[in-house]
Amino acid sequence: MMKQRYFGVMLMTVLFLCGNAAVAAQPNFIFIQGEAQGWASMSVQLDPDHPDSQSRVFYTPTLERLASEGMRFSSFYAPSPRCTPSRVAYVTGKSPAQLHMTFTSNRGSAGRPVEEPIPSLELSLGETTIAELLRPAGYVSAHFGKWHMGKAHPSKHGFADSDGPTSNSGPENSRNPNPKQAYGITQSGIDFMSRQVAAGKPFYLQLSHYGGRSAADALRSTYETMQSRADGRDEKSVGAAAVALDMDTTIRMLLAKVDELGITDRTYIFYTADHGTPGRNGPLQGGKGGLWDGGVRIPLLVRGPGIKGDICSRVRTTGVDLLPTIADLAGVADSLPENVEGGSLVPVLTNAGKGVVKRPREEFVFHFPHYDKDLLGPVSSILLGDFKLIRAYEGNRRLLFDLSSDIGERHDLSASMPEKVSELDERLSQYLKAVNAQMPTIIREGEVSSDAASPNGGKQKKRGSTGGGKGGRKRKENSES
Repeated sequence: MMKQRYFGVMLMTVLFLCGNAAVAAQPNFIFIQGEAQGWASMSVQLDPDHPDSQSRVFYTPTLERLASEGMRFSSFYAPSPRCTPSRVAYVTGKSPAQLHMTFTSNRGSAGRPVEEPIPSLELSLGETTIAELLRPAGYVSAHFGKWHMGKAHPSKHGFADSDGPTSNSGPENSRNPNPKQAYGITQSGIDFMSRQVAAGKPFYLQLSHYGGRSAADALRSTYETMQSRADGRDEKSVGAAAVALDMDTTIRMLLAKVDELGITDRTYIFYTADHGTPGRNGPLQGGKGGLWDGGVRIPLLVRGPGIKGDICSRVRTTGVDLLPTIADLAGVADSLPENVEGGSLVPVLTNAGKGVVKRPREEFVFHFPHYDKDLLGPVSSILLGDFKLIRAYEGNRRLLFDLSSDIGERHDLSASMPEKVSELDERLSQYLKAVNAQMPTIIREGEVSSDAASPNGGKQKKRGSTGGGKGGRKRKENSES
């Protein structure tokens, strides 16, 4: 009897230890999201073939470290050129078009030739987020920083810890949430990690930084540092660089804590942004608020176990790939919700940046049926192979570019390749119909701005305003979204 009891206790002990070992083996995830950081907004040279994919103004030594210790993607696309649409796509694996969350306001476009659809501003509680997907596997999730996915508290979407449903002004409704929030959300993240490691729990931590382009948005010492390096550049350039350096410093703090907790070898770190910058994006055309590549082609850095360092991957990827990737790494890929549009990047991450990402569709589609910062007006675009088609609803126009030879989208091939235009335009229509996308309505035919008639790099600065009309004025308060 004593032997049976002894062996029973031993068996229970072994099972308990095995169970704890299984939990310990589960990887942790940290997702860091910058605000409006473009393809060339780091001191990392994102693409070895393009020296101008490295900023001469921004200084981001910790992001340099992440790139040297992990993989950088030179052809990663944000789901949208605006904040809210990208954020909801990152946490659901679904496009803004499918979610009907394509802009940051729903005030319409009175007096314009094209009537915009009215988007949703609230992430549906019926959608499964990354936090909810990971929870059954024992994960604890937290979000700190800019939420901007609606007014529902993050806890309603599976996040056990957060600083609330914040938007541009942060939890204190401040005109300049940074620099305080940059360091505050990082400390909250460090405290969260420490608690989960002490409890033996795997975790998903999401840190979303606030933006800023002035001296008031950065620590004084940081601003002065960047001012000394700025070579006479204007305050906005120095301010944006200082905000980026403060963020970079907080990432260094985070990495130091990961090392201190002894979890480096089982923690994946993802860094990207919500969209491109309002200013220059290296050789790319355009920026925030438009579907030229400068608005949506942005950095992605990934570091973690099994990922070789200092690798540049040119595999085209997009924001809806992040949820399936994390699900795959966490061992819950079989639980993905229906209609997820992305695919797992694991075959690329574990193969020195080469491989194939399996998605439901081969093409990439971006749907931005709104007036914003680009005089093209409401647009949709599709990428397939080397080609990119932009459909401008004003004037019912099509622009075609070969990105393999024209990364800056300067040479419109639509007149010389009508068959390719028809092919891509039809595939674009099929996709938008399949996801039940909200479509703009053409009110007056044939109208188009003369500035928008040519995708000329020199005219992009003129596109930085929504122009006249009620739609542009009403959206002023959303200019940093």
